[in-house]
Amino acid sequence: MSDIRHALLRRDPLSAAKEVLYHLDISLGSALQSSTGPTPGLEKSTVELVEEFIFHVPKDRNIQPKRMSCVQELQLLEIMCSYFQEQSKDAIRQIIFSALFSLQGNKADESRMAMLGKLVSMAIAVCRVPILECAATWLQVLMDDYCTLVPCAISTLQNICSASPRFCCQLITAVTALYDFSSDELTPPPALLEMLVGWITEDPRLLLLTFINTPLNSSLPLGCLEITPLLGLLRWCVKAPLAYQRSRKLALTNGHGESEKGTAYEELYSKLHLSVLQVFLMLQVHLTEQNLIGRLAVLPVESVAALVEEVSRLCEKLMPLPAANHIQLALDRLAQALQVAMATGALLCTREDLRTLCSRLPHNK
Repeated sequence: MSDIRHALLRRDPLSAAKEVLYHLDISLGSALQSSTGPTPGLEKSTVELVEEFIFHVPKDRNIQPKRMSCVQELQLLEIMCSYFQEQSKDAIRQIIFSALFSLQGNKADESRMAMLGKLVSMAIAVCRVPILECAATWLQVLMDDYCTLVPCAISTLQNICSASPRFCCQLITAVTALYDFSSDELTPPPALLEMLVGWITEDPRLLLLTFINTPLNSSLPLGCLEITPLLGLLRWCVKAPLAYQRSRKLALTNGHGESEKGTAYEELYSKLHLSVLQVFLMLQVHLTEQNLIGRLAVLPVESVAALVEEVSRLCEKLMPLPAANHIQLALDRLAQALQVAMATGALLCTREDLRTLCSRLPHNK
């Protein structure tokens, strides 16, 4: 492996990165074909090659790392896009993607996240489905790691925000879609909730990064694009009080003691709700600047209708339980968010339409 490294050191950064990708494909592809057991892992020496020549974290601190120019970095992203698109074997695609972007708990992880954010953004722009599918699998594994409190995943995820804010915005969108409170298993894990609320309260503008960096113009047809995590976060804020009461009711039915889980995180959801309202106000500025007021529904009416239906069903299930305060809190948050969304142009519907939409909800104070 030392011979390979010395040969790579003599190459220019782009050529060296391409050679490492080629080496990964050959070595991992061969290992996968000959393996009858678990998925083969990477040797430490191979991980070091990836970190040094793709993510530019030198093995030897005395050596000044070679940096790719912006053009070379774009070329490398195009090479990666082409590789994953042309690789016909899904298993090899997944293992190569994992080899490149699995967190190692070291200094290279920030570069990994920055590169991953750019690669996924490019894949979305040019519709490279294999990369998006690999990223989805990677995200699921990452969330499993984080939520089971793997130390290196925690420390790395908490620092992602500074390394790749746009990736974090996309991550929040994906996570809020995954954890939709439809069951106790799909309630956001405490560590994940605390991390996301910390990111968002520190800088609410984080939620608009995908929107701001997506080419939009006033010639767009009437419709909507899910270009912010606002809908998912609104779902969290509104459904959280009801979902925790559902868990409490189930615990009482099964003869268990009352759970304090909901109470412990009320403050976090309150902070999150305030941030969502603030971001709607920020969003109005960008919609106005791009002449999209009245043309782009950031909160699709259909999605709001689905949320109202979910809230209505949850309220009905909780009625036998003294849960009036929690139902009131959920309805207040929903009403506040929808009013602000309409006022700022994020929700395109009339007041009469909204009144009809919410007619199934319980009466609030």
